[in-house]
Amino acid sequence: MGKGMLKKSFGQHILVSRGVITKIVELLDIRKGEEVVEIGGGTGNLTKALLESNLKRLYVIELDREMVDTLKGIRDSRLKILHGDARKFNLCELGSELKLVGNLPYNVGSLILENIIHHHRCVPYAILMFQKEVAQRLEGKGDVSWLSVFLRTFYEVSYEMSVPSRFFRPPPRVQSAVISIRRKGTTVVKNLEDYKTFLTTLFANRRKKLGNKLPPEVLKAVGVEEGRRVESLSLEEFLKLYEMLKLMA
Repeated sequence: MGKGMLKKSFGQHILVSRGVITKIVELLDIRKGEEVVEIGGGTGNLTKALLESNLKRLYVIELDREMVDTLKGIRDSRLKILHGDARKFNLCELGSELKLVGNLPYNVGSLILENIIHHHRCVPYAILMFQKEVAQRLEGKGDVSWLSVFLRTFYEVSYEMSVPSRFFRPPPRVQSAVISIRRKGTTVVKNLEDYKTFLTTLFANRRKKLGNKLPPEVLKAVGVEEGRRVESLSLEEFLKLYEMLKLMA
């Protein structure tokens, strides 16, 4: 395989539209002296556009060793290429106020997002690209998932734009979309793993009524009827149920 070529195993689809790349950089709204993290630099199309801004430092996390070698060909003293896995990378080691951007691979995008949420204390803002239907779910529309609730607990999510498959090489079989996530001020959640377990348990066996998943006294205290199902809950109700469950434990 030649240098810089894509691998199916990494779920790589390189964004080649200059117009979309420019819009993503604009959405990131980079201010002078800010530190930016790009997830999956690929062949460097977005990387080069980010370096046209007045950022202080650009970290690029790339898993594919051949892509790392390609990216190292970009000469800029502000650029640091990191060979690593964004699904488990400790983002807070790079800084305490990071702006993050990435065209996330379809096959691991959710796992990367989960890692970002776990590091929300040092990622106040991010621009991320997902499969379109995933982006819509994360915004809270359609078939809501535990990850959508997990994300919206810590971030305000906005759907920014759709991106047709023709803007990628190779073109994916599905449409893509860009979302922005902006960290909220405070949350009652302190133990993220505990909260994740609460959400995944509630979303398991979705057809079961909440009365079969949570103690009746918890539901009653929050004012949630036992006959409701998990997809009917608002974000506020999820948080109230979680808080009450901890109080009554």
